[in-house]
Amino acid sequence: MNRPKTDARRHHDPDVRGFASDNYAGAHPEVLAALALANGGHQVAYGEDDYTENLQGVIRSHFGATAEAFPVFNGTGANVVALQAVTDRWGAVICAESAHINVDEGGAPERMGGLKLLTVPTPDGKLTPELIDRQAYGWDDEHRAMPQVVSITQSTELGTLYTPDEIRAICEHAHAHGMKVHLDGSRIANAAASLDVPMRTFTNAVGVDILSLGGTKNGALFGEAVVVLNQDAVSHMKHLRKLSMQLASKMRFVSVQLEALLAKDLWLRNARHANEMAQRLAEGVRAVHGVEILHPVQANGVFARLPHDVSVRLQKRFRFYFWDEAAGVVRWMCAFDTSEEDVDAFVAALKEEMAR
Repeated sequence: MNRPKTDARRHHDPDVRGFASDNYAGAHPEVLAALALANGGHQVAYGEDDYTENLQGVIRSHFGATAEAFPVFNGTGANVVALQAVTDRWGAVICAESAHINVDEGGAPERMGGLKLLTVPTPDGKLTPELIDRQAYGWDDEHRAMPQVVSITQSTELGTLYTPDEIRAICEHAHAHGMKVHLDGSRIANAAASLDVPMRTFTNAVGVDILSLGGTKNGALFGEAVVVLNQDAVSHMKHLRKLSMQLASKMRFVSVQLEALLAKDLWLRNARHANEMAQRLAEGVRAVHGVEILHPVQANGVFARLPHDVSVRLQKRFRFYFWDEAAGVVRWMCAFDTSEEDVDAFVAALKEEMAR
């Protein structure tokens, strides 16, 4: 009888790169080495392992002595758990209309977390105290979901950055209204690299209460963490994580990846490189007549407008996504493994398609 072959085989060309998402990149070799190191023998399950314990010290070195990390599987899980931790059942979350929790998480905050999202249109993906006030009202109105949290993203979904002072102003404004502040940090490393400041400078140091800490987009195989910065702002995190199906039994394999990224400077090296490649891409694109860059390139993403037919042809050569197809807007993302040759080849292809 012929039996199917079960040996592992490579099913893709490792030399192919795209600009669709930093999630397309593989895991950094140093992260894979850390996973192999953690693989031997037995470790206690559900977070009582040595790697998760050591991660707490690493997290505190970045976010202060009271910070506590709760590793989870993915970014949506981190956001849903974090937001549940700082809201009541009748609570609502104020966020930018473009926020990931609003447009890219399949309704998970609403359906899984039971949260009402109060969205605000923004020109650049960033909230301000004035924009927050468009939804920050009605706390005593039993007919309206109560605004309890302001959620911001750093870097934003449009590739822009908040300065530490801008986040401080948001935190002070939110706290003055009795609201807490959540920061979606799926690309927090890119923000810190671009601003050239420690991550604490725009999180716990300016009043952020809880953080979704990204790993996957910056070189991890999988895994993020909810980082509690203000212990008085949350309750029952362990129970919420389990209830939300985000408690990993073999948690050491999530924790060791975050440790590999954060214990030294791998997180920063990866983010700086991705940002530099985005700058190189933006510089090349600016020289192409008929292509418009729409937002400041401050992290690892470039948003541009170009003719629709050009985008369609170019997508057959390099993977990337439309951001707003009707308006001809596309998004090009760079990752830790994007090379100068990748960028230059993409720009050359863009020039060719624009010339057709």
